[in-house]
Amino acid sequence: MGHLDHAAFGWLTPVLSYAMACIGAALGLRCTVRALSATGRSRRNWLVTAASAIGTGIWTMHFVAMLGFAVTGTDIRYNVPLTLLSLLVAMLVVGAGVFAVGYGKDRTRALLLGGLTTGLGVASMHYLGMAALRLHGQVHYDPALVGLSVLIAVVAATAALWAGLNIKSPAAVAVAALVMGAAVSSMHYTGMIAVSVHVTPSGADLPGATAMQFIFPLAVGLGSYLFITSAFVALSPTAGERSAYRSAELTDLDAPPAASPREASAPERIRASGPL
Repeated sequence: MGHLDHAAFGWLTPVLSYAMACIGAALGLRCTVRALSATGRSRRNWLVTAASAIGTGIWTMHFVAMLGFAVTGTDIRYNVPLTLLSLLVAMLVVGAGVFAVGYGKDRTRALLLGGLTTGLGVASMHYLGMAALRLHGQVHYDPALVGLSVLIAVVAATAALWAGLNIKSPAAVAVAALVMGAAVSSMHYTGMIAVSVHVTPSGADLPGATAMQFIFPLAVGLGSYLFITSAFVALSPTAGERSAYRSAELTDLDAPPAASPREASAPERIRASGPL
């Protein structure tokens, strides 16, 4: 059995992966808050942004953490199509959960359905990403720990969506994002503890790409997307701010024009000229 190292670069990958999870969660929650106060196309666009942010944050968290994953006695490669598929699954399934909450009439049912869907999507992304591993040996899982990791994913997703429905202030969203990031990281490392690898020494070349060849550039690109989108959301006016702008504009339009000095002095000139 090969020795597994989940932090080959020390605390760098766990801390960085946690930061990515928190950024994705915070951005997704803020977009969900914006969506619930919007209507029509605007609501749909905010929900799409929320789904892409949460999905991207979770996927980036997973594979940044995987940069620190190593197994003694074998190299590690990643199947590129399966890795990209895991990203697509994360966005689509998280999107289904977010839209269930955004358009659900019964908030409790929508929350439970959305949390279950999103949590299963997070777990599917994780284990699909693990299926993309290529190494000299066989990967096995502890079923009890796998089940626990899925449960953590569902609970974390439900808690995050509840926060999106009930928490409005930026400070509260930030706290919720920190908790969500911790939950997602816990799910990941619980799933990784469930892994054992039986190494079969071989000199044959492994198919696929190394983490630095493929995952690192993609993770950097997606991380940049999260930062740019965060800046866009921060600079976009809220529904309350837009309403205040419109009210101010209408007030300015309805106000009577100020009288000019010439007009203001006309009655005085009439009184000065005496009776007609």
